[in-house]
Amino acid sequence: MVPGVSSPLAHSRPRRVALFVTCLVDLFRPSVGFAAVKLLEDAGCTVEVPPLQVCCGQPAYNSGDRATTRAIATQVIKAFEGYEAVVAPSGSCGGMLSHHYPGLFDDDPAMKKRAEDLAARSHELVSFLVDVLGVTSVSARYDDTVTYHDSCSGLRELGVKQQPRRLLGSVQGLTLREMTMPEVCCGFGGTFCVKYPEISNAMVGEKSADIVGSRAGTLLAGDLGCLMNMAGKLQRDDSAVKVRHVAEVLADMGGLPSIGEVEARR
Repeated sequence: MVPGVSSPLAHSRPRRVALFVTCLVDLFRPSVGFAAVKLLEDAGCTVEVPPLQVCCGQPAYNSGDRATTRAIATQVIKAFEGYEAVVAPSGSCGGMLSHHYPGLFDDDPAMKKRAEDLAARSHELVSFLVDVLGVTSVSARYDDTVTYHDSCSGLRELGVKQQPRRLLGSVQGLTLREMTMPEVCCGFGGTFCVKYPEISNAMVGEKSADIVGSRAGTLLAGDLGCLMNMAGKLQRDDSAVKVRHVAEVLADMGGLPSIGEVEARR
C-alpha cells in the first residue's frame, strides 16, 4: 500500500499523468501545483508537467473570441497528447478542456477528434483522485474548522461535490462546518467580475457573510480564482478567516501562509 493513501489501485502500474497547472496557480499560488503533484504521486501516478502548456483559453472563450480560443486550444491539445490522463486543480479549467474544446472544431474533423480525445482524458484533481483512482483517504493533519465553497464549474459541469468532502473527512484535526448556501456563486466568474464589478462585489459580499456565519476558521475550495475573489473580500472586511485551496490541506501543506496572508502583513 502506498504510504498515506488508501486506494484499491495502489499496487497498480503507475499512471502517466500530466498536470495542467493553470495560469492562476502558476502566477499566484504555485504551492497548489506542488500539492497536486504530491497527491497524485502518493496515489501511485507518475506526474509530468508539459513545458509547452499555456492558458486553457477560457478568458478568450468567455469574451467571444473564438479564433484566439481555437489557436490556444490547438497548442494545449498538442502539449497534452500521449498522456493517460490530464489533471487540473481547477474545475473551470478542467471543464474547459473536457466540455468546450470539441465544439471549437466542428468544421475540422481531424482536430475535433483530437479535442475529443483530450476531453475524455481530462479531469479535475479531487474528482480524479476519488472517482478514477479510488483514493479514500489521505495522510494529513489540519487543526481547524473549515467550510467548503462549491465552485460553479466544478459543481455544475463536472459534478464535484462529495469528493472533496470525502477526503477532507480523513484529515486529522479537521472539522467541516457547512455554509448555509455553499453552492451559491461567489461572483468571480472570470471576466464577469471585471465587466460587472458592482454585481460581482454584491455577490461576494453575500458569500463572505455566509462564510463568516459558518464560524469556520478556514475557507476551502477547488478553484483559485474563486478563492482569490473571496479572500480579497474577507480581507477588505477585516475577517480573520484563512483561505486555502483544498489540495493544500489534503497534501498536508496547510502550514503555508494562506492566500493573501503575506501581502496582508506588508
